[in-house]
Amino acid sequence: MLSSTTLHDPALAARLKRRRSRKLISAAIGVLLAVAGVGTWLATRTHIVDLGNEQQLSESGLLQQWKDGAVLVMIRHAERCDSAPGPCLDDPTGITVAGSEAAGRVGQGLRQLGLAGADVYSSPKLRTRQTSHFLLGQDAATQDWLETCDKQFADEALARKRSGHNLVLVTHNGCIDHFARQQRVAGGERESGYASALFVSVNGEGKARILGRMNEPDWQRVLASSGK
Repeated sequence: MLSSTTLHDPALAARLKRRRSRKLISAAIGVLLAVAGVGTWLATRTHIVDLGNEQQLSESGLLQQWKDGAVLVMIRHAERCDSAPGPCLDDPTGITVAGSEAAGRVGQGLRQLGLAGADVYSSPKLRTRQTSHFLLGQDAATQDWLETCDKQFADEALARKRSGHNLVLVTHNGCIDHFARQQRVAGGERESGYASALFVSVNGEGKARILGRMNEPDWQRVLASSGK
């Protein structure tokens, strides 16, 4: 608010007006820079596509990448017995009966894609070993690093991807989260549901690109519609 002195001093009033204008312009520029910064940050994030959508599955290139043996897929173990109301399969540190059935359905989907020549490893935890058993109909080889779930997980996984051979890893949400972090996936998209699968394309130089995620209920419907 201008004082009576300022009102009678046109030069002072003009200077105050210019000062306010500069402050408003500076504030507007600050807001624009902040918005641009957020936009740039969002643009650099990797978004996980829902492969349960037929169109997104087709556009992802997963089916061809799988035929080429260029895919790394990380599957979270099925429903834990110690955090679900349903009956346990047997040991309370393992998975539920419903979880074993879900793992069996995912296994059918994997067999539709084709497991010939694929390398399959499981975390040594009981819940992952049980899950891999129902996925494959037999036990998978276990590796300790698949339960460590630290920042080295992504490098460990990519180091085991052989050219021309798909790699199937039965592991834990924390491990998949570490991999997604390295691929710059936003926090709200990193959570993996029970028996869900995160598919990653790995090129000849070992560079990874996330293709998308398929949740357990979508496997049979989507693969049937795609002609697999």
